[in-house]
Amino acid sequence: MKRRYLHSYWLYACLLFLLLPALTYASGGEAAEKVANVFLWIAVLLLLAKLSSLIEKVGQPAVLGELVMGVILGNLVLIGLPTFEPVKHNEIIGFLAELGVVLLLFQIGLESKLEEMQKVGVRAFMVATVGVITPFILGYFVGMWLIPGLESHSYLFLGATLTATSVGITGRVFRDLGKIQTREAQIVLGAAVIDDVMGLIILAVVTAIVATGAVSIGKISLITLEAILFLIGAIFFGRLLAAWIGQAFSQIHTGVGMKFTIAISFCLIFAYLAHLVGLAPIVGAFAAGLMLEPVYFKRFEEPEINNEIQAVLTNVSEENKKKIETVLEHHNNHHLDELIAPLGHFLVPLFFIVIGLQVKLETLFDPRILGLALAITAVAFISKLVAGIVAGPVNKYIVGWGMAPRGEVGLIFAMIGKQLGVVTDEMFSVIIIMVILTTLLTPPILNYLLRKEKAV
Repeated sequence: MKRRYLHSYWLYACLLFLLLPALTYASGGEAAEKVANVFLWIAVLLLLAKLSSLIEKVGQPAVLGELVMGVILGNLVLIGLPTFEPVKHNEIIGFLAELGVVLLLFQIGLESKLEEMQKVGVRAFMVATVGVITPFILGYFVGMWLIPGLESHSYLFLGATLTATSVGITGRVFRDLGKIQTREAQIVLGAAVIDDVMGLIILAVVTAIVATGAVSIGKISLITLEAILFLIGAIFFGRLLAAWIGQAFSQIHTGVGMKFTIAISFCLIFAYLAHLVGLAPIVGAFAAGLMLEPVYFKRFEEPEINNEIQAVLTNVSEENKKKIETVLEHHNNHHLDELIAPLGHFLVPLFFIVIGLQVKLETLFDPRILGLALAITAVAFISKLVAGIVAGPVNKYIVGWGMAPRGEVGLIFAMIGKQLGVVTDEMFSVIIIMVILTTLLTPPILNYLLRKEKAV
């Protein structure tokens, strides 16, 4: 067995060695050649993402391997290998990565049950509220203490950045371990959506303060109202729309292709609508996944294997027949998840690889910045762990750590602050390191806690 794995490792290594010269050459060329080069880049990134899944053999989630692989590829330039530098600025790969995180949240929404989330709704709201207020206040005052001499706007942005929660990172860990249905996961996912809305409101308010020097109560109320109305409309009224569309399109065709098209269209449309009202597209994708229930697709064809198994059930005992029918019903209810999964295998790893590519390890070489970043990272972890205290009769550590990664959301906040000129290069480096550490450290810690919970 070990020899077989060793042989596989050598095969991957040889493949990478052969591709490197081609990739180096592929950085230029005409339009058609550039498109072909992107095909090659995508293939290589996907292969390397799967190579990074070796980390699962030591009990760590695949998402951590993909992030680390991205960090390694993005910093090869430090040892004189600029091979992967063009990928960092490739618009097509960047678009596919963004589509990947939207699809990931859609998948998580499909696997989550609104009824279960409603059971933890109050707890999720409390976790989100504490998980936004605590880091915002701590970030502001600790930032003033550690990085004195900046404008108050800078500390407001630091606090706003710390409020973020990357549900993509946490959701992937819960999903990889089959823990999406647990109360802890439902609290974290529900709180992360509420957290995103609250964080957006804070970001909008802080941005308005920077731009105009003040913000009205009316504008804050408008932003809040838009967010609430969108979520209510998407989840509840969207279900009515889904039922009608499912019935209408089943009159045209009941095949798998139609079922897939309706699902993906809902995901993308609601991602767009979320952006339209000023929310992150991932919120719309998650809401779309929540609203799509198997009952809306009852007029469509069942999985082909279900029909084949049903055909041979005549000679099976009644007891075994009931067991088999229960399994078939389970697969029929999860058929939509299975249809979306192959697209997720393609796009989601690209998202985590691209996040890792943006990490600049040279920022770690400045002892002062590193010290400040470690202190801010400690604040980032502590402020989210505090949120777990109000989670109720569940594992509070799992909830707290589940809220900890900032990921792409924290990076977006930091970039907006930098564009507005209120986040200095020094603070930006501190924020980037904080995002890296909360993103990289959370998956193995959360993985350990979930496995420990299972063992108990």
